[in-house]
Amino acid sequence: TNVSVDWDFLIKIFQTVWHSSIEYFNVNSVTQLSAIKGYYFDYSGTSMKALTMKKVLITDLYFTQDDLYKIFADMNIAALTIAESEMIHMLCPSSDSPFRYLNFSKNDLTDLLFQKCDKLIKLETLNLQKNKFESLSKVSFMTSRMKSLKYLDMSNNLLSHDAPDVQCQWSKSLSELDLSSNQLTESVFECVPVNIKKLDLQNNQITSVPKGMAELKSLKELNLASNRLADLPGCGGFTSLEFLNIEMNLILTPSADFFQSCPRVRELQARHNPFKCSCELQDFIRLERQSGGKLFGWPSAYVCEYPEDLRGTQLKDFHLTELACNTTLLLVTALLLTLVLVAVVAFL
Repeated sequence: TNVSVDWDFLIKIFQTVWHSSIEYFNVNSVTQLSAIKGYYFDYSGTSMKALTMKKVLITDLYFTQDDLYKIFADMNIAALTIAESEMIHMLCPSSDSPFRYLNFSKNDLTDLLFQKCDKLIKLETLNLQKNKFESLSKVSFMTSRMKSLKYLDMSNNLLSHDAPDVQCQWSKSLSELDLSSNQLTESVFECVPVNIKKLDLQNNQITSVPKGMAELKSLKELNLASNRLADLPGCGGFTSLEFLNIEMNLILTPSADFFQSCPRVRELQARHNPFKCSCELQDFIRLERQSGGKLFGWPSAYVCEYPEDLRGTQLKDFHLTELACNTTLLLVTALLLTLVLVAVVAFL
């Protein structure tokens, strides 16, 4: 921790560790001083399992990229972390890699990473949050040759999907995908792994969940919090959905048929929406009671926003009479009262 060291000595430190009994090696706040140059690294006979490097500063401005990145790309360990280091590139390993876990978060990586790389066949977890990726389809192509990939974190990037004619190609083994805090719209559903089980789309610019999209039959958890949705999505394309987070959207009156269209949903998180207390909302509240408490955070986090005279009222305390909400009943009642009034006047 807090080391300033020449490139040659930095590599010699790694080489010494590689041939020792050390299994886990952490490097934090390191400044490389002298010029980077090619180095033959002997990976044989190691006990190493994981290397973590954070806040590494490269002071050499002119060097061959491969001399730096090849050392790390070909490491024969299960887990590698290089984070908070302004890294702009990483090579594909030169042979089938033993990497199972890669964490390159908080760097400056772009869509060029691991394109056409078929050496990461054992990789299961890939963390690329807080980088500079822009194209969701290129991210999908990056994963297509990762045969064992299960979890991918692409949160806090610059991702969008503006090419509906481009067919995305995701790893078939991918089951959990984090796309939160990007620039994605509803077109994202045209580029989602078909076998995905857990999908996080929190804090994007999604206004709706289009009908007729590709069916996500394996999807169990969907996070759509902090978007621009005006209503609850149906479960036509999510037949296995169990958990839905729709908090902090623009939902005034949730659809009353949600619980019927999503029979497998065990928990719905819909807190902090600007609910409009009306007859339609009362139908939703009644169905929630019948569903057996599927609303997470009920009742304290569910309050009326509109109309103004009901602002701050908890939904559980909001009631309207059957007469006020049933138009047919109201008309029949008014007609009967009118007839009675006419009869009375005629009699008098």
